[in-house]
Amino acid sequence: MMPVGKGKRASGTAVAALALLMLAPGSSAADFDPAEHDGARQLVDTLVDRGIEREWLEAALRSAEFQQGVLDAMEGAAERRLRWDEYREIFLQPERIDRGVAFIEAHHDAFARAEANYGVPAEMIAAIIGVETSYGRFTGRHRVIDSLSTLAFHHPVRGSFFHGELTAFLEITREQDVEPGSLKGSYAGAMGYPQFIPTSYRAYAVDFDGDGVRDLWTNPVDAIGSVANYFAEHGWQPGSPIYHEAQGPDTPPATVDFNRTARPYASVAELAEAGIRVEAGLDDDALVVPLSLEVSEEAWRYRVGHENFYVITRYNHSHLYAMAVTELAEAIEASRELDAHPLEPTSNGTGGGE
Repeated sequence: MMPVGKGKRASGTAVAALALLMLAPGSSAADFDPAEHDGARQLVDTLVDRGIEREWLEAALRSAEFQQGVLDAMEGAAERRLRWDEYREIFLQPERIDRGVAFIEAHHDAFARAEANYGVPAEMIAAIIGVETSYGRFTGRHRVIDSLSTLAFHHPVRGSFFHGELTAFLEITREQDVEPGSLKGSYAGAMGYPQFIPTSYRAYAVDFDGDGVRDLWTNPVDAIGSVANYFAEHGWQPGSPIYHEAQGPDTPPATVDFNRTARPYASVAELAEAGIRVEAGLDDDALVVPLSLEVSEEAWRYRVGHENFYVITRYNHSHLYAMAVTELAEAIEASRELDAHPLEPTSNGTGGGE
């Protein structure tokens, strides 16, 4: 991966050289070549109007290759095909918990500052990064330019959404002098330690170590601050619960709309009428997100989510994802408490472990 630059603009000679580098031997120059592809040409025209060099943009899109596997992967996400117990098993492994503890210790000051500045617990920030990339160990194997170009111009339903992501990706990489073809991420174009999609990168990434660059690809301190900022901007409520346990019938009642990734929408009284009893002493008119989690064949576990649960689903619109992140955060917190790790910033407060 090319190191992130400090925002300088490349000279005309450098842009021409980059055009040759992007078109590496064996790559296809036809899939998204603006000279042949109407959509790519229109995108180039749009970004030229925003001040980006035409030659640089054309080289970037000529380097992009169509990937059928990206389209196939979009249809097989684990959140849509696994039961809760199967999904949970992926992330609630001792190694991932231990790595979460170690990750917090390695960047102790950054986590302390993030918690102080944004009100988001260190364990929650770590759990997001742990679920997304195992704390930066696995940030993706797909070239982002390939994934986003494929999805922008070929996805049958969400092409417009990914067109916006491709646009933002090209803007970010040009602004930060990063070669677009050098960056790898998920099949959906998510990038770096926290797997931000490009529009989220633009909106929520922060320069948390003060070096003048928002780098989520290689800088864990910026990633820590950016995840905390993302949660704060989406309404995280410091000190408030994420969920409560509940009891209910053997089969989820059809009268309850379970597992919607929306703001709390069902009252405790409504759930009680359907046989779902919340264990905490919540008011009857309190609104919650009713959750039914399948833990084995025809066996279910009930919980109710609160506003902070909804905030987690802004990161990934899956109730299973939000629940896995929450339980991983709980496990990391429990492990740290066993070892009595206080989270207090040192005097300089600039982030640890860089």
